Amino acid sequence: IRSDKDREIQIRYSITGPGADQPPMEVFSIDQVAGKMHVTRPLDREDIASFHLRAHAVDMNGNKVENPIDLYINVIDMNDNRPEFVNHVYNGSVAEGSKPGSYVMTVTANDADDPTTANGMVRYRILSQSPISPSPNMFTINSENGDIVTVAAGLDREKVARYTIIIQATDMDGNLNYGLSNTATALIIVTDVNDNAPEFTTATFYGEVQENKIDAVVANLTVTDRDQPHTSNWNAVYRIVSGDPAGHFIVKTDPVTNDGIVTVIKPVDYEINRAFVLTVVVMNQAPLAAGIQSSLHSTATVAISVTDVNEAPFFIPNPKLIRQEEEMPVGTLLTTFAAQDPDRFMQQAVRYSELSDPANWLNINATTGQITTTAVLDRESIFVKDNVYEAMFLAADNGNPASSGTGTIQIYLIDVNDNAPELIPKEAQICEKPNPNAINITAGDADRDPNTGPFVFELTNKPSGVKRNWTITRLTGDSAQLSLRIGFLVAGVYDVPIIITDSGNPPLSSTSVIKVKVCPCDEHGDCTAIGAIAAAGLGTGAIIAILICIIILLILVLLFVVWMKRRDKERQTKQLLIDPEDDVRDNILKYDEEGGGEEDQDYDLSQLQQPDSLDPGLAKAPGIRRVDERPIGAEPQYPLRPTIPHPGDIGDFINEGLRAADNDPTAPPYDSLLVFDYEGSGSTAGSVSSLNSSSSGDHDYDYLNDWGPRFKKLADMYGGGEDD
Repeated sequence: IRSDKDREIQIRYSITGPGADQPPMEVFSIDQVAGKMHVTRPLDREDIASFHLRAHAVDMNGNKVENPIDLYINVIDMNDNRPEFVNHVYNGSVAEGSKPGSYVMTVTANDADDPTTANGMVRYRILSQSPISPSPNMFTINSENGDIVTVAAGLDREKVARYTIIIQATDMDGNLNYGLSNTATALIIVTDVNDNAPEFTTATFYGEVQENKIDAVVANLTVTDRDQPHTSNWNAVYRIVSGDPAGHFIVKTDPVTNDGIVTVIKPVDYEINRAFVLTVVVMNQAPLAAGIQSSLHSTATVAISVTDVNEAPFFIPNPKLIRQEEEMPVGTLLTTFAAQDPDRFMQQAVRYSELSDPANWLNINATTGQITTTAVLDRESIFVKDNVYEAMFLAADNGNPASSGTGTIQIYLIDVNDNAPELIPKEAQICEKPNPNAINITAGDADRDPNTGPFVFELTNKPSGVKRNWTITRLTGDSAQLSLRIGFLVAGVYDVPIIITDSGNPPLSSTSVIKVKVCPCDEHGDCTAIGAIAAAGLGTGAIIAILICIIILLILVLLFVVWMKRRDKERQTKQLLIDPEDDVRDNILKYDEEGGGEEDQDYDLSQLQQPDSLDPGLAKAPGIRRVDERPIGAEPQYPLRPTIPHPGDIGDFINEGLRAADNDPTAPPYDSLLVFDYEGSGSTAGSVSSLNSSSSGDHDYDYLNDWGPRFKKLADMYGGGEDD
């Protein structure tokens, strides 16, 4: 870079822009005096293809001498990049039997060099094909766009299911001497078409089925198909084209093995068909490809034999309906209910028995099947529903094993006039004075038309007061109205007999008694409470007596409650200072101590044990025992201490308790020596009671007699010794 003014003054040159003072920094440099530009490091066109710089010229003082100029620097491409495939492995597919020129897939390779030069122009070619069957050149590739197409016929999936092709991409417009190359792999799958019809493995299949059996596998049909398994081109569909006009069999496809499973879906009868010969055709779910014909082996014959089994006898018709009048005499023959044995080729006998006869009205002959009555048939029975009585019978043969069938007899019972009408209701009430509120009565008949209404209602002639006091008027065919004939009738209960006659042929009649309660009524025509009681048969005096008794009973209950509350109050106000249950003198106390104090612990108590060998007469005195020990023998009876004090005299209670304690040696006073335990047996020493006193006799023990009965034994031992 030179300025025309560098002859006059000294000029300094500089450059700015990307590649100089902007990133990428210092790619280019300039000699400030000579103006020569240099590149400082290698350039990569694929990174930056061109640079735009500006050159500046200034004097030594930094003043601008000329306007800046633009510098455009283009990086010239070199073939330094190989073509790169988008994928290392390409996957494609083509249908078997495709014609030459059929498109398979497209591969693409990119070159980073300048595409406008030969450095970036990529060309494709096929290096190898595996396998090479049926031809080593089954495919070709467009060298410019990478499209792979078939070039030869003969693709057959059943022979070769996949091809592997190595493809090379070369730049420099495909020049192998100067260009750079790269390779990729193309996997071509040959897809299946239905070019193989399914074929049976044998022309005839055999099977066997029992009669009357359904959902049983009869035969298994095996086929082969060379198409791809578990696709619509391989899945088989079976169809019976002849030999089964009634549709007894069906052929299902096993989804795993593709076999045909012949199944019976409708029972077959050995007596009608002993064997079946079926013609079965097999085909695929998908239709055959164009130009492919069905194989002769796609049709097979299935021979099925039927085995005979013992079938149950059956009744015709079932159920059987017969019509019969009720009230027929016992032993009447109703019908013959015979069963047929379908086993015509077996000589078997059929016997009959009753299976269900709710009312026990029927009997069936075991050999002929004749049904007779064993009781009178009653249409009004609870076992008859809608005039029909049902019974079930059993027919069993003597085969091996035996088989049986059931049949139902339905007897439609024709009604006869065998039930007299009855009155509804049986009880009613009416005012003692006539009023419009008469008694409506209704007649009912268990029979049906024409043996029911209209009914005739009449009052009986006896007793004579019935027609004198009452009158009856028919309202409809089955209802009438009963009312008083006289102006007043004393309150009470009256039995009114009424004769009711139906319209049967011959007619039946019955006398029904209705209990009518005649009672006083209020202004609304309703019986009063007292009047209802009076109508029940109680007079006014009886009613008053009942009310007085009720009042007296309530007063007695109230007085008893008041007395109980007052008694509880007195008990609470006169309680003792010490509750009898808390009196320790009446309770047995147990202490967890051995002696009466610390000084008792130094004594050797082993000398006080009583050996078992001592004389029984030296045993412990019966009056002294452990407080928790059960007495061995009978003890003297002492006056019982009162447990419940008299609430009025506390002093007397205390004195009585004191006297009882003084006379009871088993209850020591609180200031006396307590017996905590018995010394037991096994002591080598004798009884203490056998020891003589070591006293010289100067002491006077008569004072022991003043100490009370508790010291009586001691007083006898010491006080009375001198007299002896």
